[in-house]
Amino acid sequence: MNLANWIARHGRERPDDPAIAIGTEVHATWSGFASTVASLARGFRDLGLDPGDRVALVMRNRPEYLEAKFAAWHAGLVAVPVNARLHPDEIAYILDDSGARIVVTDPEHGDDVVPLAGIIDGLDHVVVVGTEEWGALLDSPPMELVDRAPVDAAWLFYTSGTTGRPKGATLTHRNLLKTSLSYFADIDPVEPGDAILHAAPLSHGSGLYGLPHVARGAVSVIPASGGVHAEEIVELVQHWPGLSFFAAPTMVKRLADDPVVKGADLTNLKTIIYGGAPMYLADLEEALGVFGPRLAQIYGQGETPMTITALSKRHHAEHEHPDWKEHLASVGTVRTDLEVRVVDENDQPLPPGRSGEIVVRGDVVMAGYWNQPEATAETLRGGWLHTGDIGSFSEDGFLTLQDRSKDLIISGGMNIYPREVEEVLLRHPGVTAVSVVGRRDAEWGETVVAFVVASPDAPALDPAELDELCLDSIARYKRPKEYRFVDSLPTSGYGKVLKRELRDLLDGEDAD
Repeated sequence: MNLANWIARHGRERPDDPAIAIGTEVHATWSGFASTVASLARGFRDLGLDPGDRVALVMRNRPEYLEAKFAAWHAGLVAVPVNARLHPDEIAYILDDSGARIVVTDPEHGDDVVPLAGIIDGLDHVVVVGTEEWGALLDSPPMELVDRAPVDAAWLFYTSGTTGRPKGATLTHRNLLKTSLSYFADIDPVEPGDAILHAAPLSHGSGLYGLPHVARGAVSVIPASGGVHAEEIVELVQHWPGLSFFAAPTMVKRLADDPVVKGADLTNLKTIIYGGAPMYLADLEEALGVFGPRLAQIYGQGETPMTITALSKRHHAEHEHPDWKEHLASVGTVRTDLEVRVVDENDQPLPPGRSGEIVVRGDVVMAGYWNQPEATAETLRGGWLHTGDIGSFSEDGFLTLQDRSKDLIISGGMNIYPREVEEVLLRHPGVTAVSVVGRRDAEWGETVVAFVVASPDAPALDPAELDELCLDSIARYKRPKEYRFVDSLPTSGYGKVLKRELRDLLDGEDAD
């Protein structure tokens, strides 16, 4: 079982159909895509890599991203897609932890990534697309597809943990195949001639939801701008029939509010898959008014590649159902190919209406965390993935999320883990304590707020100085948008900071 077989098969069956496009222009047909993948695969192997070695991808959305990822699989290697928006130190950690032998990057990130080849043990090559070295890989003779077992690793999906250190969720060829089949069962059928727009990062949700489209021969469309612009998206919807895309709720809201979108012909728009953060009911109803019944919500994690529950297009369209609004406020029903439970602190199932931790079992669940056996054993104890999310089922099977026990903040669809930010701020000699929480925000979903306790004998803390400290260590989108200087943090009898009280304080201010 090798997912790259999809490319080879389409290269034979529909050689002249478009496979990858930049905007409205075809970048590669299926035969061209297949040829590039087979040559790049040979080029990777000729650099000394063996099956199971890791190839990291650090670049913005571009055709070479897809070519390098499928070439890695074609050669029997493991892809490590890295969010290009991360801080260079965060990227370096992932490259080191994964044991990447090669990094494929773009000119925009070359200056940050190329020097790492002399620092990270085992990182032998950094290849910048568009250079002579990249051209030499493309000129390699094609190689035959390498057979892989269903349990062999295909994708290391790095997702931060509560300690702030990213963990690599090991996704196998079987995991990704099951994710793709689940898409067909619960979200949408896909046919050759359809299209998937990659406006969100290929390193995360858009890359995962691109897989079922590649499997069925749809064209992968990358915006020429590299961003999210209403005029461009409308143009692409009108150019490519059967077009779908994955978006964070903030992106959906922004597009629904744009006059260009409201007045556009959206006949070719097939589906907007949204997820990765809560979506307010009022925003969802407004989006339905603009896009019609083309919205499908997903709930999942990197450890179960975006596959736990779904609120289908049918559910969104059931205006006459007496519980329609309650359904819209949920994350939908359990996907076809797995089991989901809500359990108590002893992992015992809870009845509908009772809140507890959400646990998942099925073939989409990761094999484990890369080189972290203790974290794997804890998260997969009893044969169930423990998500850390708190929720409850309704009597009719709809799952509603109440809280995130890991205190995850999701801003603009990007995951931000508070402790990661807290550890950076605590490096400042004038900070004695800090607690980072999310504040509800109509545009971004949540923004980051840091409650800071200063040292009694320290000079007054300057927010700009704290900002600079964050920007030196973590990605820009993770830094706090607001600093609150307080005398103390609320704590429990055991000394644990009560973040709920801090969030309640912010909610109360927003309600005034």
